[in-house]
Amino acid sequence: MSGEIRNRLLRALAVVAGLFVVVGGGAYALGGRGSDAGTRQVSGPARLTTSTTARLTTTAPAMLTTTTTAAPETTTTTATPVTQPQPDESVRAMQQRLADLGYDIGPIDGLVGARTYYTIQAFQKVEGLSRDGIAGQQVQEALAKASKPGPLVPGGAANRVEVDLDRQVLFLYQGGQLARILPISTGNGVAYCENGLCGDALTPTGSFRIGRKASGLEVSPLGQLWSPSYFYGGIAFHGSPAIPPYPASHGCVRIPMYAHESFFDQTPSGMMVYVVGNGPAAADVPPPPDAPITVDPDPPAPPPVEDIPTTTTTVPPATTTTTTAGSVITAPSSSTSIP
Repeated sequence: MSGEIRNRLLRALAVVAGLFVVVGGGAYALGGRGSDAGTRQVSGPARLTTSTTARLTTTAPAMLTTTTTAAPETTTTTATPVTQPQPDESVRAMQQRLADLGYDIGPIDGLVGARTYYTIQAFQKVEGLSRDGIAGQQVQEALAKASKPGPLVPGGAANRVEVDLDRQVLFLYQGGQLARILPISTGNGVAYCENGLCGDALTPTGSFRIGRKASGLEVSPLGQLWSPSYFYGGIAFHGSPAIPPYPASHGCVRIPMYAHESFFDQTPSGMMVYVVGNGPAAADVPPPPDAPITVDPDPPAPPPVEDIPTTTTTVPPATTTTTTAGSVITAPSSSTSIP
């Protein structure tokens, strides 16, 4: 074999051997050229030993872990709807019964509010029951057998107002028929001296006529009078936010706020007023002066109908005194107002 051929054969074998080493272990490769070529360690692949590969395989997932933070869930809170009171048929029936008896119950709506409370109290006053404004068993039994109250002044004027001081109620007659029954609060009989005005808180008995009237709000030294209708000097019918079941005023006849405007319209000047019951006669009670401080024909919104009291004072009913129309006292056209 010639030398040239031998050299080629050796180079071929070397190439084959180098490929075997690279393919088999990946750690060595042939270096140099020709027959003097030897082997050397390859710098890059030599580091990728089996143990190193194992370590990379083991630790890589830990280093490449991606943490995803989920967005917080949004909680929607729905506001609790306001529960509206529902009509009650038994209340509706009671309201209708009171209306048939002449009481100013207002809308027959089956709902118990301040107006129903005060109307029940008016019924209790008329029937001589405890004045708590609650339609208990005693009220239900009385309603079943009650009838319209009779007149305090038989033979009185067809259009008139009757005030019962003992039972603290008011009766309005129109055309000779009972049209309205309202709870009231009259003079408490106590001496007072307020804002330079002194006197006795008395509502006199007798026959009177309505004189001066003031639409809206009128302010006197003793307080506010809503839609006052004067019938004895500074003593008047007027709306008030406080109608307790007993006498509490300076002498005026307080009526509920829900009634003051309509009552004002139903009681024109000149209309007869009869006040009966346990009280001094008008002849013994000089009329207090009628000199309001301010008159506001376009007043601010009146106070709301008074809330139902959490406590009530029960006043034993007194015997009603019935009188006949006597001498008539007409309120002066210009005569301080006594709420």
